[in-house]
Order: sequence, then C-alpha cells, then structure tokens
Amino acid sequence: MPESPRWLVMRGRHDDARVVLVRTSSTPVEADLRLQEIKEAVEARQVGSRGGGVWKEMLIRPAKSVRRILICVVGLQFFQQASGIDAIVLYGPLVFKKAGMSSNNAILGATIAVGVVKTCFILVATLFSDRVGRRPLLLASAMGIAVTLTSLALTLCVSVTSTLNAAACVVSVLAYVAAFSVGFGPLVPTYSSEIMPLRLRAQGTSLGTAVNRVTCALVTMTFISFADWITMPGCFFLYAGVAAAAGAFVYVWLPETSGRSLEDMDVLFVK
Repeated sequence: MPESPRWLVMRGRHDDARVVLVRTSSTPVEADLRLQEIKEAVEARQVGSRGGGVWKEMLIRPAKSVRRILICVVGLQFFQQASGIDAIVLYGPLVFKKAGMSSNNAILGATIAVGVVKTCFILVATLFSDRVGRRPLLLASAMGIAVTLTSLALTLCVSVTSTLNAAACVVSVLAYVAAFSVGFGPLVPTYSSEIMPLRLRAQGTSLGTAVNRVTCALVTMTFISFADWITMPGCFFLYAGVAAAAGAFVYVWLPETSGRSLEDMDVLFVK
C-alpha cells in the first residue's frame, strides 16, 4: 500500500509523492498535474493555518462552495443517525418482543442476523461505491430505509401476534439494516471527508462527527420515551419520514464525487 501523496507533500517529500502519483495515474503528465494541485492545496492550508482563520472561513464568512460543503456534511451526518439505526441496533430485542417473539433463542438469533446482514452489505457498498457512484447508492439507501421502516411500523401495528407477523418484523428489520448498510452507513463518513477542502478537513470533519454523535445520543435516549408517547410503530413511521427527507436532501444538495480528485471539490461544489 503506497503512502498518501498528500501526506508526502505535507512533509516536503515531493519526489516520493510524484512516484506514488505516477503509479496511480494514467500518464506522467497527469501525475505532474495532480502533484501541482496537491501542492497548491497544501500551501493554501498552511496559509490558512498561519492566519488562524479556519473556523472563520468555515462558519462566519464561508465561500459559496464551502457553505454548500458544510451543509452537505452536517446534513448527511444528521440524517444518518436520525433515521433510527441505533434504535434498531440497541433496542432490537424489544422490537422483536413487540412483534410477538417470546423465545430468547429466537430473539438472539434475529439479533445476530442483524449484525451479519449489516456486515455483508457494508462490503457490498465497498465494492460498488466507485462503480455505481456515491449519489445513486445514497439515494437508493434513503428510499430503501423509508420503505423498510414503514413496513416495520406496519408489522408492529398488528394487535394480534403470530409467527407470521414476527417473521415479517424480522424480515423488515433485516431489509432496513441492508438498505442502511449499502449507503448511509459506510458512505456518509466517506463522502463527508472527501468533499472537505484539505485546509478545512480536520475542523469540518470534527464538526460533522459532533453532529452525528449528538444526534445518535438524542435518538437512543428518547426512543423508549417516544415509544411510550407515540407508540413504537409511531417511532418507526417518524424515522421513515426522516429517511424520506434524507432522500430529498441527497437529491437536491449532493453532487456525484466518484472519479473526482480531492483538490477538485471546491470547483464541483460551486456549481
């Protein structure tokens, strides 16, 4: 695994960076062009750091491209958690009991299946994120989450529990986890980090992560209270609505970044 050319340039090892770029570029001319772009980005970052104006540039007087990037990062991190993934992961056994599963072994098996499906579909996202693109996977994920959460809520609305209803609940949960893991699970941190300009990446990623963790805490700490207030099916209908809003957000705000260089993001987000 070669070292990152950006990391090498930041440490003044330009020749080593060029060697890596020649190996990963189509032609030496393309490698030289990419090296120059990286040098300019690193120099801009160093100037910004000396001026201490990173937070000012990002929050107080952001350029049009930076403002759009920040909206995308914060929005994605919020929607990832607000769609209820940790409510399923942490309170899955309660959901299965609500659907009529009484056997602890059956509940344990369903919970293990959630983890297996989650892992498998993260691998699917890894394989197809460059071939299909980030935007199509995020759109498909958001719509899949909305549909499967609605299906889950409907199974929990049935007052008479049965084996068929419990099975439908498990299938809905597994389908939800699959839809989440093929897009919003692994691609949100990937997309958020790659669209941030190098000079703002540390602070921007930190801000997005903070929004993500705060939203996660709110969802996990309020799920039981919301389930008592608007019922458990009501919670999942609410999360389904959030997922539908996430799909609209992706469609309106997020451009495709697959195949673009990290130094090209400012230009991409000005459009």
